[in-house]
Amino acid sequence: MSHAPPLGALLRQYAAGSALTCDPVEQGLLNRGYRLRTTRGRYFLKHHFDPETADPAAIARQHRATQRLADLGVPVAPPLTGTDGRTVAVIGGHAYALHPWIDGRHRHGGQLTTRQCARLGALLGVVHASLERVMPTQGRTPARPTDATGATEGSARAEGSARAGAGGSAAAEGVDPARGADPADTFALIDRLLARVRRHRPHDAFDELARHRLLERRALLERHADRRPPQVGSVGWVHGDFHPFNLLYRDGEPAAIVDWDRLGVHPRAEEAVRAAVIFFVRPVGALDLAKVRAYARAYRRTAGAGPAELAAAVHRVWWERLNDFWMLRWHYERGDTRADPQFPAASALAVWWTREYDTVCEAFAG
Repeated sequence: MSHAPPLGALLRQYAAGSALTCDPVEQGLLNRGYRLRTTRGRYFLKHHFDPETADPAAIARQHRATQRLADLGVPVAPPLTGTDGRTVAVIGGHAYALHPWIDGRHRHGGQLTTRQCARLGALLGVVHASLERVMPTQGRTPARPTDATGATEGSARAEGSARAGAGGSAAAEGVDPARGADPADTFALIDRLLARVRRHRPHDAFDELARHRLLERRALLERHADRRPPQVGSVGWVHGDFHPFNLLYRDGEPAAIVDWDRLGVHPRAEEAVRAAVIFFVRPVGALDLAKVRAYARAYRRTAGAGPAELAAAVHRVWWERLNDFWMLRWHYERGDTRADPQFPAASALAVWWTREYDTVCEAFAG
């Protein structure tokens, strides 16, 4: 259901002038965004719509984090402060935030030079190191993973999804946050999805590919079921959703990291690996390992992460991908086909990664 933002009340609360234009950006999964032009300037208006992330206290925490990161020189776009001294406006039971408009474009790893890939890894390392400086350290325990999702936005000021591009996050049900997916749960999910594929009418090319990949993945899991990851390693504050649609470039340089809704405590190196998998996957389902290597070396240097930490993260994310079927769950359980174009590369990646496991580890940790 559409929801028009209460512009009059919002702009008065922010003393941001009168609205001239207000256009929705390409709608994301979690929240809604608007390109807003007023008599005072250009803004990005964010409607924190998703119930899981719309708590005003949590949003305010994200805002404080981005402001502190900005003070350290990290490229972010902190929200504006309203006349009441707050950065979150709650009107009619809905939470909003007003950000400066950042001109820029999104870039996939294929559009980045090797030098820019290194800069990307260094940037994420700086984010992790800076979050360690500005966020509380008490009671840090890794959050339980949620079901992976995956719509993306391609607008000039997109607010990203929970999981974008070629990678999801958690696998099926029964994910142990310390150890990762239990293959027994994944086998059960594969059987349920295969039954849905068989019943789907009219049977089409997507069904054929889904059936092929499900059977292929089951065989892979049967061979590698004893490689379930051990206990998780060190955790820290992370962006939580670092991917191409949450990073804006201007003149070839990162201009702003956006969408901090998933800010939380998780294994830092795993975020670095997940981001690389999304940025550097090729359409055929293989990683550009030369770019991964440049990115990973820069990340390790700026984040202070050792090779062993990256190697362990590679193993955990590989296992995660091996057990991950969020795109097929969307297609067959929700009737949502937005992620269908991503499925060929994402499903091929798990197979390629398993075959090239040692080479991938060397690219990240070597």
